[in-house]
Amino acid sequence: MKAIVSTTYGSPDVLQLKEVEKPAPSDNEVLVKVHAASVNAGDWHLLRAKPFLMRLMGYGLLKPKYRILGSDIAGRIEVVGRNVKQFQAGDEVFGNTVKYGFGGFAEYVSVPEDALVLKPTTLSFEEAAAVPQAALVALQGLRDKGQIKLGQKILVDGASGGVGTFAVQIAKSFGAEVTAVCSTRNVDMARSIGADHVIDYTQEDFTQNGQRYDLILAVNGYHSIFDYKRALRPKGMYVMTGGSGALLFQVMLLGPWISRTGSQKMRNSGHKPNQKDLVFMKELLEAGKVVPVIDRRYPLNETAEAIRYLEAGHARGKVVITVDQNNNTSR
Repeated sequence: MKAIVSTTYGSPDVLQLKEVEKPAPSDNEVLVKVHAASVNAGDWHLLRAKPFLMRLMGYGLLKPKYRILGSDIAGRIEVVGRNVKQFQAGDEVFGNTVKYGFGGFAEYVSVPEDALVLKPTTLSFEEAAAVPQAALVALQGLRDKGQIKLGQKILVDGASGGVGTFAVQIAKSFGAEVTAVCSTRNVDMARSIGADHVIDYTQEDFTQNGQRYDLILAVNGYHSIFDYKRALRPKGMYVMTGGSGALLFQVMLLGPWISRTGSQKMRNSGHKPNQKDLVFMKELLEAGKVVPVIDRRYPLNETAEAIRYLEAGHARGKVVITVDQNNNTSR
């Protein structure tokens, strides 16, 4: 099979399209013919091994432990292991492989059945591949860390990227009043996915305008933690899911202290892939409450370009890799 392989750390230039051995599923795994995959920030962080700490976290000290990146996939099951109970050959599925060694930037991947759920029939493979990681980061930040409630005033800072576009829609599905923060070129898109209010950060600083929010989800945060604190209501919650290293350091160092000494809460939220939350997202997708936003599509042999584009930081929604060459690869 064809796959995008990296044998050394570095820029997207180190990626190569190679013929590699097709994986064989074990007894509790399924073999998926990948029709589409999507690119996440984690892919270029792993590719470059930045921050350096990633090398000490089991990803390979001198060279990559995982040669084929890509964690979000959608495709059709070709083979099921003898102990697999949830799926059969021919099922169309989507899911996240991050716990099982990645492997999504390839024509086939073999993963345990609990990494996958059935794909909504209303979604294309490309749309389904856009969902797993970004949607769960948004869901877990809002629901689990942010404890979102009906009628709350929610602000999503960084509302136009992969996680942000899902966060706006998920917050609306919980019955929140949502303010989206994005750049000028994304204002109309933010409104189109359901934002009640949109702030163009090039024209207005939401931390200075006097508005207060029950929950702020910082998807791509660059303000200081004290700026965010000022924009919270007295019992408000701030949750960081992405942003600069300096902001992450502030949240980890000062967040617990602010949370203990006052009524406002400051938290950091990561990504915990699990089948239960994927099923929850599947139901929102089937109900039409959430619609994946795709910026660009690239064929498998242009994966390096896709990662380079995402890393530049201007993607509007998700960047998708079309692995099945019969699919439309127009951008």
